Amino acid sequence: MHEARYKRITVTAAIPASSAALLAVIFANAALAFGPWFVRLSDTGPVASAFWRIALAAPVLVAAALASGSRPAHVDRRGAGRGLWWMVALGGLCFAADLGSWHLGILRTTLANATLLGNSATLMFPIYGFLIARAWPTRMQGLALALAVLGAGLLMGRSYQLDPRHLAGDVLCVLAGLLYTGYFILMARVRATLAPLPALALSTMASIVPLLCFALLLGEKLLPTHWAPLIGLALVSQIIGQGLMIYGLGRLPPLTIGLALLIQPIVGATIGWVVYHEQLGWADWVGGLLVAAALVLVSRRARA
Repeated sequence: MHEARYKRITVTAAIPASSAALLAVIFANAALAFGPWFVRLSDTGPVASAFWRIALAAPVLVAAALASGSRPAHVDRRGAGRGLWWMVALGGLCFAADLGSWHLGILRTTLANATLLGNSATLMFPIYGFLIARAWPTRMQGLALALAVLGAGLLMGRSYQLDPRHLAGDVLCVLAGLLYTGYFILMARVRATLAPLPALALSTMASIVPLLCFALLLGEKLLPTHWAPLIGLALVSQIIGQGLMIYGLGRLPPLTIGLALLIQPIVGATIGWVVYHEQLGWADWVGGLLVAAALVLVSRRARA
């Protein structure tokens, strides 16, 4: 009887944690959707704006990580610790390359294309999760994926423009999506050992030097005239958005994380509607509802 009571308490306690992680990922993607807008507003080069996103956020994240008092767990002296730091360093490098290629693509294609193609990890990360689990999707997961793909198709069908002038930007954004998937995979492993704040602080620090070198090699304008867009980029996208995303990576399956990425083009379309007076059609609303339905299905499955 005591064992049954313990199981009930454990399940009850797990539900709020899962709900908190899902809300964190939803708000993370809403915050990250503001990134392209801040990049467009910045008066530095695109890779330089990515550098400042990281450089301005790093002191805040490091201070928060130190204040939290979190320490790595399950790290011994026979190689596990070295493996962890290599994953953090490689994750930071992937994130730097992702930001650099994505920011370059943002200025060479439409805002809608950049948001959709830059989040191609929507399908790649769940596929990785199924390969690791060595299992096919369940019926509920398959239905959620189908709804998400249909919703993304509606969003893309209205906003995506096959234009030769956008080809270079589109390719850069697809490359960013591949690198973002690699970052997710590495940081999901790091999160098995590190708490969210230290994991994000370390990966952020590992991204600074590669982005600075990349911006200097491209000969971009490094120092801004107006700091407000870069401060917004660091605060909203890196500290809030990426912070909440790293928190969710340790608590939600890859399918849920992948589908939640589709929130970004929905929020991006809303920003375009409010700021640039871009009209929203029925496909935007229906696509958004289908993505929301897919998230509800996978969240119910996770709680079960």
